[in-house]
Amino acid sequence: MKLLTITVPCYNSADYMEKCIDSLLVGGERVEIIIIDDGSKDRTGEIADLYAEKYPSIVKVIHQENGGHGEGINQGVIHATGKYFKVVDSDDMLSEDFPLFLDRLEECEKNGGVDLVVTNYYYVHTDGVGDRSISYKSVLPRGRIFTWRETKRFRLHQLITIHSATFRTSLMKEYGEPLPKHVFYEDNLMVYRILPRVERIYYMDSDLYRYWIGRPDQSVQESVMKKRYTHQILVNEKCFTATHLDDVKDKMLKKYLRHELFVMFGISILNTRLNKTRESDEALWRMWENCIAFDKKWGRHFRYRTPLSLICLPGRFGQNFAVFIYRLANKIVRFN
Repeated sequence: MKLLTITVPCYNSADYMEKCIDSLLVGGERVEIIIIDDGSKDRTGEIADLYAEKYPSIVKVIHQENGGHGEGINQGVIHATGKYFKVVDSDDMLSEDFPLFLDRLEECEKNGGVDLVVTNYYYVHTDGVGDRSISYKSVLPRGRIFTWRETKRFRLHQLITIHSATFRTSLMKEYGEPLPKHVFYEDNLMVYRILPRVERIYYMDSDLYRYWIGRPDQSVQESVMKKRYTHQILVNEKCFTATHLDDVKDKMLKKYLRHELFVMFGISILNTRLNKTRESDEALWRMWENCIAFDKKWGRHFRYRTPLSLICLPGRFGQNFAVFIYRLANKIVRFN
């Protein structure tokens, strides 16, 4: 049985996927690499098949009709045989610490295994400006297995994301409901659904994941996120309705889930209001109505009793204020 399955969803990735896959092959026979060719129109499928031919005991290829990033992850989960599961996007890569990461996974297995391994990730901008690490050393114990109770308060920029998370495969198979097809930002839903099932955690303080920012068609570019605001709203709703917060008994886990919801709501609200249209605002109000209908207490809490209320002010003034906050935040943090 392989130690780790890495799924690489690919759509028209021929120009950059080799750099990604080469960084994964460093893991050798401990790793299973599943390349998902999501109906690509370029040489993605051909390149993937060449890797499978050259490394038959490591690389698998799945060719499918275009179903989007989420369907790529779905197929990766279905076909995964490794003890642990990670997603690496085809325009990203893993660092030279990857072999050490695998060593840590093996150590975890010798000590009863874990449900989640958290590592840092590193923003790499194509223009070389604003590169930075997202680290968790201020909130998570290092180098040992722990539970949610030992975690500290996460800061705004500290989210457990697809880039930082490696889950036990059995959790993904048992509790990871299929992600929606043709929906962007669905990886947030993948992570959020699994976290309430996580008990044993390990944190490795290493910038394992290299997250490249700057391609014009990338899903996190401002113009793209602005256009796909309905996708963000849908994912937000699905995350909020995935579990009732008051059913979460672990105090620190509940705090973290509240934190993640707050940040996700904030991001989707700001990107929605960039459009400055009645249609986009109405979609936002429907989101709140649906969330409050699912859980009146927490829906109203996020809508009216947090700073989110300030970026949801109605009318032109509210739109302009939200855009101002977005510009200010992006200037400070540079998230796209």
